[in-house]
Amino acid sequence: MHTITFKNGQNVCQLGQGTYQMGHKRNEEIKALRHGIDLGMTLIDTAEMYGNEDLVGEAVRECREKAFLVSKVLPSNASYEGTKRACERSLNRLGTDYIDIYMLHWIGHYPFSETIRAMVELQKEGKILQWGMSNLDVADMKHILSLQHGENCATNQVLYNLANRGVEFDLIPWCAQHNIPVMAYTPLGEGRLRNNKAIAEIAKRHNATPTQVILPWTIRNSNVIAIPKTGSMEHVEENRHSIEITLTKDDLRDIDNIFPAPTQKIPLAGW
Repeated sequence: MHTITFKNGQNVCQLGQGTYQMGHKRNEEIKALRHGIDLGMTLIDTAEMYGNEDLVGEAVRECREKAFLVSKVLPSNASYEGTKRACERSLNRLGTDYIDIYMLHWIGHYPFSETIRAMVELQKEGKILQWGMSNLDVADMKHILSLQHGENCATNQVLYNLANRGVEFDLIPWCAQHNIPVMAYTPLGEGRLRNNKAIAEIAKRHNATPTQVILPWTIRNSNVIAIPKTGSMEHVEENRHSIEITLTKDDLRDIDNIFPAPTQKIPLAGW
């Protein structure tokens, strides 16, 4: 299994499980998440905005010690007191005593220092084990690290996929330099990238599916974690087998020809 080690020593597989827009097929989705954990994809990403923390909580109830839970506070709730209250609500919905990483979902109007102060206190209280950011570009991440306790930022979660490679130019290298793993959300482009004919041709070389080309490409950098949505047993199995695919130099060259790497700074995509 390809793994990443966070600053606190916790290890996770580079392939996690996303839950955005999950909750419509509850029983199937719970089974899928549990199966993913059994297959080693222990990181499960959710957020108060998603409205499905209770589903995630039910999925991990019998295997909490194996699961690595990630959740996020909305910017509108990210004041000092608001962050602490939001975390308590998330803990209650998840049915757990602690969250492995708690993040600010995107930039709001509250100062980062206020949100971080709450995160640090939650960490001291054992309610979160680490804290991180989401949808922050290099300039904002530099600001985070300049603040008190900012050097403890554990991760930055951003949009990253074949069609959105801008973060490769500066953000991914900068985060690697500062030992901050990057979590890539929407690595399959909400499924659209699986329909690309050229990617399908590369998949045929490996007797694989397009998903099983796209995901290994996403985590080819040892500091990146991919969190594709895993709402069915079929997708869980497909995603897990993608870890066994090793893309060749020719594969990577062909992908670059279809989806060129950035040659200059590109504004961060996402929220």
